[in-house]
Amino acid sequence: MRPSPGKARAPLVALAAAALLALLFATMIDFQSQLIFPTHAVPSPGPLPTGAVRVTQPTGDGQTLHGVHIPPSRPVPGPATLVLSFAGNAWNSEDAADYLHQLYGHAHVVGFHYRGYRPSTGTPSAEALLADAPRIYDFAVARINPARVVAVGFSIGTGVAAELARKRELDGLILVTPFDSLKAVASDHYPMLPVGLFFQHEMNSAAALRKNEVPVAIVAAERDGLIPKKRTDALRRQVRNLVFDRTIRGGNHNDIYPRADFHAAMRQALDELGS
Repeated sequence: MRPSPGKARAPLVALAAAALLALLFATMIDFQSQLIFPTHAVPSPGPLPTGAVRVTQPTGDGQTLHGVHIPPSRPVPGPATLVLSFAGNAWNSEDAADYLHQLYGHAHVVGFHYRGYRPSTGTPSAEALLADAPRIYDFAVARINPARVVAVGFSIGTGVAAELARKRELDGLILVTPFDSLKAVASDHYPMLPVGLFFQHEMNSAAALRKNEVPVAIVAAERDGLIPKKRTDALRRQVRNLVFDRTIRGGNHNDIYPRADFHAAMRQALDELGS
């Protein structure tokens, strides 16, 4: 008995719908990767300060991370402080390290380009960035042998720094415009989309710090248009040892960096961590 035309078409319609959903799924994954890791938008670095040294570190799976070590700008007696820099997703990591060097001239500053961010090789992903952070820590500690290590994360780098605190011993964290969960941030920006179904780059800072006694400093922007206030507030509630908390009044996500009140907050944050 031959099937009716309607019944014959049903499997084809289902197959076409499945193919369309698969295409939509793949497109959304590619879109989120480009949005979260805009490697094409990162500018070339500015000149490095005197004494800075470019360094490299293999990842263990055939890729190479490129970074910079900026020593203190002035001799400082006593044990060395190491500041690990984790830049925002569209900030050149050399420039971010130099920025911290200008703030913390007494410290060694080490920062690496994320995987897939030139000249580092490979493809960026949350999994890769989180896996590479302990390698960067181990490299920097072996090179400098510091007495204290503080990780500073900016924006997406706060997720990397927070996870590092779960895997290595840190003396403090400074989190600038941080979030509790990157997936939650994306869901807030696209409430009409089923973000949770296809989100591939989760960084959960709240989970990393919920049971961690590492001293944490948070510096937020009052009018942050990228990281919703409720996402930073949710992180605050999970931090066990919040020793410094400052919101830059009137500041937005990207305009706080030249401001004197932000510079003062960053220096006070490091002081509150005991460095």
